[in-house]
Amino acid sequence: MKAKHLVSISDLSSNEVQEIIDTAARLKAERATGRRQQPLAGNTLGMIFEKPSLRTRVSFEVAMLELGGHPLYLSPSEIQLGKRESIPDVARILGRYVDFIMIRTFAHRNVELLATHSAVPVINGLSDLSHPCQALGDMLTISEKLRRLRGVNLAYVGDGNNVAHSLLLASGKLGVNIKVATPSGYECNPEIVRKAQEAALASGALVSQTQSPEEAVNGADVIYTDVWTSMGQEDEREKRLAIFAPYQVDSKLVSSASPNVIVMHCLPAHRGEEITDDIMDGPHSVVFDQAENRLHIQKAILLLLAQSRN
Repeated sequence: MKAKHLVSISDLSSNEVQEIIDTAARLKAERATGRRQQPLAGNTLGMIFEKPSLRTRVSFEVAMLELGGHPLYLSPSEIQLGKRESIPDVARILGRYVDFIMIRTFAHRNVELLATHSAVPVINGLSDLSHPCQALGDMLTISEKLRRLRGVNLAYVGDGNNVAHSLLLASGKLGVNIKVATPSGYECNPEIVRKAQEAALASGALVSQTQSPEEAVNGADVIYTDVWTSMGQEDEREKRLAIFAPYQVDSKLVSSASPNVIVMHCLPAHRGEEITDDIMDGPHSVVFDQAENRLHIQKAILLLLAQSRN
């Protein structure tokens, strides 16, 4: 892998995306047999959190520990990114202390600034624009469950948010056909869609958008949803609940997809809103396998970024 940072999947080549997934699958298999090499012994990961997290924090901490390194949690009160110190200064300082920086933040520009001024690899653990680690873990899960990626039909139903953006980009790179269903006014970022479609020209994928959840899931191999109200949008909650109600992933919607469809959710889930309990806990759900794969993807990202520095 030649990439020096993981800011967005759009920055990676199709081969690099596939390499991350293949490496994660190998590391997962090794872990299952009890083989745990520690190639990052002596390395430290600085983790900047402006948003709270369960999966991102635990998966990165465990990933770093299992690879032999040391994770360091940096809370919002300790960093006060861009307030107590400028982001370029934070990048320059941390780069002299740690070997990697992971950031979970509100503004995507914060990730870009860190990467621009950092001497060590910067990993986007989530921003308002993209969630690359999540989408990479999702692609690992799809490849495990369906034994392929190219030609898979993926339906995303809900808000055109950061997760949807990264799924679009990953799908375009890997040949996954993706159809995103959102209400009017909640579509995906046009520039992200353009980049996904551009990548799809090379991979043979189909990238499209619709306002109809039924159209999106018709014949789908994968149905994916996410919360309708993300962190920072709490004041919009009641409005969004009304607008997104027809986009709930329930038994009726799932019945329109392929008989063996798998249902995915990046979590945390607002049960009874974007997804019903019977689907979340039912035979189609791979939600918790999907959550586990965040660990294996984080390990692969860290390992490959370390190798790219050599």
